Amino acid sequence: MFDHRGAHGRPRTAAEKWTAFKESPFFPAVVLVFIVAAAAGLFAGSYTYAMADPTPRQIPTAVVGHRHAPQEKAFVLGMEKALNAPLRLTGYATYGEARRAVDEQEEFAVLRARGKGVELDVSGASGATVAQLLAESGMKVGRATGVDVRVQDIKPLQKGDPHGLALFYISLAAVIVGFVGAIQLSVHARALNPAERIAFTLVYALLGAFAIAAVVDWWLGALRLPFVESWLILALTMFTSGMVFSMFNTLMGRWAMIPTWGLMVLLGNPSSGGAVSWPLLPSALGHIGRWLPPGASVNAQHTAVYFGGHQHAFPFLVLAGWSVLSCTVFWGRRHRHPGGREVTPAHAAAG
Repeated sequence: MFDHRGAHGRPRTAAEKWTAFKESPFFPAVVLVFIVAAAAGLFAGSYTYAMADPTPRQIPTAVVGHRHAPQEKAFVLGMEKALNAPLRLTGYATYGEARRAVDEQEEFAVLRARGKGVELDVSGASGATVAQLLAESGMKVGRATGVDVRVQDIKPLQKGDPHGLALFYISLAAVIVGFVGAIQLSVHARALNPAERIAFTLVYALLGAFAIAAVVDWWLGALRLPFVESWLILALTMFTSGMVFSMFNTLMGRWAMIPTWGLMVLLGNPSSGGAVSWPLLPSALGHIGRWLPPGASVNAQHTAVYFGGHQHAFPFLVLAGWSVLSCTVFWGRRHRHPGGREVTPAHAAAG
């Protein structure tokens, strides 16, 4: 309990009581109670908003050859009505060009006329939720319009990951363990100097990423990973996540978890496209997610596993950019680094 008397036995003023409360352990405890409650609601809200009812905005679709064939036009109109969203149609001269666009992840499906019907090629690896939606809607529209529709998955998911969520889970693990590791360093290895803190973050990122990849591929056999590439993507993700917390730790001290959680979990993970493909996400999230570490990690990992030979530089630049920014801020404000230790000078030689 607080002593409500002043230094001379008089009752404390309201200002003195407030000052005493702020300097007590009860102040951060009360603040944390409200922060945890708000975080719980926001966590549930952000994931529910992004994932509970995925709705198509527009779906990039390749069209081969003459895109105004009557049956094709009727099918497209029926699909847009069924989806309550437009297909973003792009014409390609040959089927090979359209397939390359799918491999480059520029298109999510290929549509072409076939006799009096149409062929709709979906790509489960491009986005399981989008492929399922297109396949189910395509068959219904075919029956409703009288157009003969043949649907096939030209890029299926691996058997151990039929719903396409494993890559999201391993990226999520790398993100969360990445900043939890940095929190633990700040608590249990507080005496580390800034350079040592960065070095140990890199070490646990490399070892932790190896463990994630080994468990998912070698032990569980859920995914066949391009092991070295997937390992390094996960390591870069963990290091980035850890350094994001370390950056905020120098900027905000004990409240660093608030912006870290908000950036990486509340905003970054739901918008990553890992659980729900970006054409089904609210449009703002679909654009923002690619610029955040969780989305960049999912994109890089997704391409490495399913679209080998078509890897893009953008997700690596995003991860590297966040790492460089975090390390630069952390190093530039290392005098405010919570922890560290004094360097003991060598004893002067006896004169």
